[in-house]
Amino acid sequence: MRNLIIVRFLIHLLVLFFYLSYSSYSQTAEEIIKKAEEMVKGETSTGTFTMTVVNPDFKRTVVMESWWVGNDKALIIIKSPAKEAGNKTLKIKNEMWNYLKNTETTIKIPPSMMLQSWNGSDLTNDDLVRESNLVDDYNIKFLFEEKIQGEDCWKIELKPKPTAPVVWGTIYYWVRKTDYLPALIQHFDEKGNLYRTMSFRDYKIMDKRKIPTKWTITNHKKPGHYTEFIYNDVKFNVNIPDKIFSFKEFEK
Repeated sequence: MRNLIIVRFLIHLLVLFFYLSYSSYSQTAEEIIKKAEEMVKGETSTGTFTMTVVNPDFKRTVVMESWWVGNDKALIIIKSPAKEAGNKTLKIKNEMWNYLKNTETTIKIPPSMMLQSWNGSDLTNDDLVRESNLVDDYNIKFLFEEKIQGEDCWKIELKPKPTAPVVWGTIYYWVRKTDYLPALIQHFDEKGNLYRTMSFRDYKIMDKRKIPTKWTITNHKKPGHYTEFIYNDVKFNVNIPDKIFSFKEFEK
């Protein structure tokens, strides 16, 4: 009887092991990436964050307020420092404008400026404008599992589809298995050189949702350059009036 119980217990463990293994990979890589993006963004979001830009020559800190509707619309307003307060960035689909408060000037960002730094950070204008739907623009596949900051993660490879309007040759995206949140993202150029790394830390509950509240973007092309984003507060899936993204409001 005792041996029978042991055998049944071992069979149960094997069934559980295979179930867990299957359930981990029954999801497609596309589904996991989509879920990771949705966990951080929500359908809509609004909040404030602090951006600190660091390079060997100076350190600059800016507080901003933002409103997002999916990947289609965004408005970002600088709140401090005082000399930059009121400057804005508006994104509507694949177009982008900057408003300079001091001169009351609106500038549409031309294609020739898309790869320039956004607001002095290690993000580019193109990053905001083409905040692409990764599932639509990339061929996505599992590579293997790996620990990042002590957490079990899926490592997923993204290669651009032939007609996708993207700048990256390859993206490696690590997603935490426990909560489907991003742990690390690496962007490589078309020649296979590592361009930048985005690392995510300080996972906290904000508006009943767990998110990484500290994002660090390291620029590997410029030694000593990095940008840090810290969420001060955020609300998800809120009603955002469409007039927020109108030029009438933008140029106030």
